[in-house]
Amino acid sequence: MTDGPDPTPLRVAVLVSGRGSNLQALIDAQASGRLPIELVGVFSDQPKAHALERARAAGIPAHACAPRDHKGRTAFDEALFGQVAAVQPKLIVCAGYMRIVSAAVVERWLGRMINIHPSLLPAYPGLHTHERVLAAGDAEHGASVHFVTPELDGGPVIAQARLPVQPGDTPATLAERLLPLEHALMIATVDLLARRNVYPASRTIGVDGRGVDQPLLLHEDGRLYDASGFVA
Repeated sequence: MTDGPDPTPLRVAVLVSGRGSNLQALIDAQASGRLPIELVGVFSDQPKAHALERARAAGIPAHACAPRDHKGRTAFDEALFGQVAAVQPKLIVCAGYMRIVSAAVVERWLGRMINIHPSLLPAYPGLHTHERVLAAGDAEHGASVHFVTPELDGGPVIAQARLPVQPGDTPATLAERLLPLEHALMIATVDLLARRNVYPASRTIGVDGRGVDQPLLLHEDGRLYDASGFVA
């Protein structure tokens, strides 16, 4: 995301549809000095989304754009992302944004838009991931942050957090145990993007000119690592 060390905070816009717990994690991390970012705007397709209240409480400009006010998905996306572009973000974070973005809009933001998804991609793109993991009898679950591409949940995965499935787990208990890992993963990934040159490379990523064969993993201390060691 960056071309080298830069003391200027990374300008970040956040897209949300619901309660905004991942947004709150970013707000708190920025406020504590953990993240070298500036949250320049929060945008939603749901005017009553609680995430907008979180943004306003933190003094962040918050905007809603209702799909019903536009003639089709393309027109809606053009309107919403026109508002996003106006705040000049260097990175767009989809944090619980539940609409599929039209391909033409995605193409304009390739390499500058990320999404957090509650599964170990490429497994279980789309909805109901906790139920699908349990139905398959998987021993492990998790979350992924990936670059957004026109393919649903199909962009290069930057980093993942892994969680063992426990006997007796339900979709609700899995979701509850995964949520804190999602927050930590989001913070670590945005921190990486703010400090290092991270870019999509086919199905994987590159970091500071070095190809990464597998998604980075979240350590229990909140840092990201791969086979060569810690990268953030």
